[in-house]
Amino acid sequence: MAETPKTSRMSAWLLVTPALVVFLLFFAVPFLTMAMMSVLTANPLVSPMASFTAQHFERMIDDSYYLEVLWATIRLGLLTTVVSLLIGYPLALTMARTRSKTARTLLLIAVMAPMMMGLVVRTYAWLAMYSNQGVINGTLIGLGIIKEPIQFLGSEAAVVVSLSHIYVPFMILTLTGVIARIDTRLEEAARGMGAGRVRTFLEVTLPLSAPGILAGSLLVFALAISAYVTPIVIGNYEIQTLPMLVYQQISSSFNLHFAAALGIVLLAVALLLVGAYNRAMARAAGTV
Repeated sequence: MAETPKTSRMSAWLLVTPALVVFLLFFAVPFLTMAMMSVLTANPLVSPMASFTAQHFERMIDDSYYLEVLWATIRLGLLTTVVSLLIGYPLALTMARTRSKTARTLLLIAVMAPMMMGLVVRTYAWLAMYSNQGVINGTLIGLGIIKEPIQFLGSEAAVVVSLSHIYVPFMILTLTGVIARIDTRLEEAARGMGAGRVRTFLEVTLPLSAPGILAGSLLVFALAISAYVTPIVIGNYEIQTLPMLVYQQISSSFNLHFAAALGIVLLAVALLLVGAYNRAMARAAGTV
């Protein structure tokens, strides 16, 4: 018996319903709750006199401190994305073009091995590297290059390096899948027409891998701006980010409404940057 269009639609809805329920419960409802709290003076379930207000957003705009923290968060995300891309692209290209299955497997294991350890473990491993008696300072002092330990902890560079190490596997894995699907005959044709290796890469390989660059960059950027443990431990509380402020507002000040406003602002800015980056990459790839 042939399936009617109505039956087909019902079957499709039955298949989609579990995913839709999970999306509503774990994303839509929490997000709408946070958005409502950011524009209310109090919890309407506790205080019937709660009213709508923009004071939480005005507080952030009027105080330059919060704007500086917002910029520091975005800058941290951008720097981490750039470093992860510069490190990850050559490795992804090598993995995608390696013909030996053994070598490819070993490279894949090397990339994924750090992901088998927890985020906190990897962060404290970098803490041991950066400390005054850590591996880096100990080696430099032992070689006579420096006499006093360098204060890595609390610096933006140390946080960026640590975040890049944590998130670069996401960049590599995303890029590898895209680069592996590029037809190598296109590169061979460019080489046959007289293009050198550099020109072939810039005019053939790089544009065709733009979707992977876009996907990997957006993933790393989103993870970096929402990072909490690493900026605290490596930044030594000297580098403030919005996730840290959100936690402080909830745990110390008990100001859930201002914390919700901070979260909404971070999400809005991230979406704007993602949209702008997406459009820029699309123009670079010639699809817009």
